[in-house]
Amino acid sequence: MDQVLLEQCVKEAQFWAASDVFDKDTQKEVKALLDAEDKSALVDSFYQTLEFGTGGLRGIMGAGTNRMNIYTVGAATQGLANYLNRWFADREEISVVIGVDCRNNSDVFAERVADIFAANGIHVYLFEDMRPTPEVSFAIRHLGCQSGVNITASHNPREYNGYKAYWDDGAQVLAPHDRGIIEEVNKVRYEDVKTGGDRSLITIIGEEVDRAYIDAVKTLSIDKAVIERQKDLNIVYTPLHGAGMMMIPRAIRSWGFENVNCVPEQMVKDGNFPTVVSPNPENAEALTLAVNLAKKIDADIVMASDPDADRIAMACKDDRGEWRIINGNQTLMIFLYYIIRNRDAKGLLSKDDFVVKTIVTTELVKRFADRYGIEMKDCYTGFKWIAREILLAEGKKKYIGGGEESFGFLAEDFCRDKDSVSACALLAEICAWAKDQGKTLYEILMGIYLEYGFSFNKAVNVVRPGKSGADEIRQMMENYRNNPPKELAGSPVKLIKDYKTLKSTCSCGKVEDLVMPETSNVIQYYTEDGTKVSVRPSGTEPKIKFYIEVFADMKDASQYNALCEQSEGKCAEILRSLGVE
Repeated sequence: MDQVLLEQCVKEAQFWAASDVFDKDTQKEVKALLDAEDKSALVDSFYQTLEFGTGGLRGIMGAGTNRMNIYTVGAATQGLANYLNRWFADREEISVVIGVDCRNNSDVFAERVADIFAANGIHVYLFEDMRPTPEVSFAIRHLGCQSGVNITASHNPREYNGYKAYWDDGAQVLAPHDRGIIEEVNKVRYEDVKTGGDRSLITIIGEEVDRAYIDAVKTLSIDKAVIERQKDLNIVYTPLHGAGMMMIPRAIRSWGFENVNCVPEQMVKDGNFPTVVSPNPENAEALTLAVNLAKKIDADIVMASDPDADRIAMACKDDRGEWRIINGNQTLMIFLYYIIRNRDAKGLLSKDDFVVKTIVTTELVKRFADRYGIEMKDCYTGFKWIAREILLAEGKKKYIGGGEESFGFLAEDFCRDKDSVSACALLAEICAWAKDQGKTLYEILMGIYLEYGFSFNKAVNVVRPGKSGADEIRQMMENYRNNPPKELAGSPVKLIKDYKTLKSTCSCGKVEDLVMPETSNVIQYYTEDGTKVSVRPSGTEPKIKFYIEVFADMKDASQYNALCEQSEGKCAEILRSLGVE
């Protein structure tokens, strides 16, 4: 262990253990870290200050500068309050929305955030209980606020919590405000944080915003007649103990569906997520109870949301009657296929409509947009970038849908973050439309492949925790950048896009500029056989991510499983080419 680093961590920990800035429970926890023979936990807790990045904070809960606690959350809030008071100095009143999910300490952090904003003279709208992330985004716009904070760690494991900062458009903060807020947060010392705010500046909100949000979500229905014909569609839903239970069953029923069956064991608010290994709907294990219920009642569809109810997952029966998880890229394909095709069928599609995907998401959906003559925009990973495209097009073009491979979809522009509430309601309509034709959702998916071509997507996360892990991830990215592969799975690399330098380099030597709003630590390789590989470190977790897309010819739905198996082997070969086993 680096002795200099250890000494720095011990010094900072001793300050936490002795200073009256910190409460007794925190001091006790820090003293235990100091007394432990193994100092690795101490170093992980203090080797850096939990970074307030462009998406806010996210980290493991506990005492220390590198942990989520009332002090790191407090410093972030004081910095945000300072920026808001400076940027909106000419306003008579500045207001913010605060939301929470089901996680342990979320309510404690939310109360601290509300108190600090109030102590800085900022009016707070605090949700009475947990609410979906997209409703927080909606509320900012609905109430005319200048900012918002959502206390959530999304789909991370139970030991995590987080802090998402939003701007007045309801989207997560972008330039120039992101950098400005970060600068203010970095100036704040723990003793600078103002507390003891005027409680009259804190307004508790709930049902009034709920009703307005549900009414807005109802406007997204494309085919009300098909819902009426299939209103008894057999739906199974699980919130995985999270905020989705507050709004999703209500939203689906508001569209006219009468047979919504919620998984009872998971309709319980619990930040320990006792019924799952991890509350991530991307993992098949998380849907086990929902699929079991679906088998029992012979359901038509299974849908799930993550703890803060911004991501959606789904499962349906395949051609053999077996329940199959639909992956994130397929989820986006199904949504955009239905929206574009059926808006066109209803005479609602316009040449001014556009859709959005992230650069690591399947290229197949661009074929939908091209077929119907509408624009497909590409953006960086993260819904704040999709929100940016909506904002830039406001008043000129109409956003009708967009998403990313990590199970996020947004069908509307009245909120500016991914939304599983509207997505679940829309999914029910898609299943009703399929059933109205005597088809299953699986058959709709196979029809998409037959019409537009087959692609297979695989995402691999290589986890490297702690400081040593962060150093290893940095070295991996440097190696991929400075020593790029010449071929992947036997196919020559014909194009490299480096979003850190914003340069696109062809194998012929031609270099072109990439037009993006800022740089990002992402590298993409394109091969002659159409394969696309994207590599990027996670911005919120200690991992490096690999996204692979390969293509093949599919002439009949019966080929699907064989093509998936063949593509899986090709992805494994590509990963070996990149030194990942």
